[in-house]
Order: sequence, then C-alpha cells, then structure tokens
Amino acid sequence: MKIGAAVVVAIGMVSALGILGLQVSSALNDMQTWDRVVTVKGLSEREYLADRVVWPIQFVDAGNDLPALYNHIEANSMKVTEFLQSNGIAQDGITIGKPDITDKLAQQYGGTEKAPFRYTAVQTITVFSNEVEKVRLVMSQIGSLLKSGVVLTNQHYQAQPDYVFTRLNEVKPAMIEEATVNAREVAEKFAQDSKSTLGKIKRANQGRFSISSRDHHHPHIKQVRVVSTIDYTLVD
Repeated sequence: MKIGAAVVVAIGMVSALGILGLQVSSALNDMQTWDRVVTVKGLSEREYLADRVVWPIQFVDAGNDLPALYNHIEANSMKVTEFLQSNGIAQDGITIGKPDITDKLAQQYGGTEKAPFRYTAVQTITVFSNEVEKVRLVMSQIGSLLKSGVVLTNQHYQAQPDYVFTRLNEVKPAMIEEATVNAREVAEKFAQDSKSTLGKIKRANQGRFSISSRDHHHPHIKQVRVVSTIDYTLVD
C-alpha cells in the first residue's frame, strides 16, 4: 500500500513538473515574441478652410494740433466702420481701439531736423468674424477707403489678418484612424519582408496635432497634420 501510494505521488510530481516546464517554456517564448517589435509611424495630413478670422485694419494720421488730430482720427474711424457695415460686417464684430499717438518733438533729443508734423497717430480697427469668405471679399474692396482720404497701412506685422481653425476636435477621430491604418500598412509590409507575422500593439503614441497655413499666399487654408507612433510585436 505504501509503495503504491509513493508511486502515485511520484507520477503526480513528474506530471506537475512536466506541465510547469511547458508553461515556463511557453512563457519564455511569449517573452521573446514580446521583445521582437517593429516601430512604425503613421501620417494623416488634411487641408481645411479656416472658420474664424481676426482682421486688424490700421490707418495713419498726422498733425500739429492734438485736439484736431483726435477729431480727424474719429472721423476716419467712422468712415472705416461705415465701410465695413455697408459690406455686411456685423457691428458687434467691429472693435475700435485706442489711437497710438507719438509726439516727435519729445523724441528729437537735440536733433536739428524739424519734423513736418509734431504728432503722428496709428489707429487700429479690428474685425472679428466667423464668416471668413465674406471678410476676405471685403478685404479685396478696402482700396475704396483710400479714395475717401483714409491712409491705410499694411506693412506692419500687427495689421496682418489672422486665420484660425477651431474645429480640431471634430476632425481628430477620423485623422487618428487614418494615421493608425497607415501605420499598420507599413508594419505589415515590414513583417512580410522579414518573413514574420504581425502581432498585437505593444505601445502606441497618438502624437501631437499641428495646424499651419498651407503657404504664405493662402493663410486661410490650414494644413492639419498628425503623426502616430506604434510598436507592433512580430511573431514567427
């Protein structure tokens, strides 16, 4: 009886050790497979029209009498406002800033050359609108203000329109999916070339979205871009 029991126990221990060995072997194989990875990048790049515009309109003025200069600035500001409203720009989208006045006499620091006008002024009127195409059309017609005596300036960097794309959250899911599909296609090609089979995703990094103007001449067309980085396991 004792010998029989010992034999049964011995057989059980051998079986247990065998099963344990198989499990350890399988685990080692899984670890080796898990260590074999390919890192790929997937790109999604699309173009969208901006849906918001901030357009600063600047004009300059000059004079020797400060109160008279302020009155002239107010009159020209009214001309600009009337021009915008007559072309369909809403009143609540127009902001008249405080004029920037420079006293040249106070800045001459002993110079001998006398400025023709003591005071110069820069006035900024800002248009804020979600109707980008309408505002762009008005931009093309702003030359008519010159005929009314408003001296516009577009050389200053603060006078350049700023186009904004605000719908990033709407386009994110589709672009992430596209970048992921692109990455998997690259990984599958790599696995095929290396005589392997593509396994599961080990690690994934969505990447940052970037928004930039398509080019200098079309700032209202925005280029949205994202690059996803994904690690796939390789299986023999």
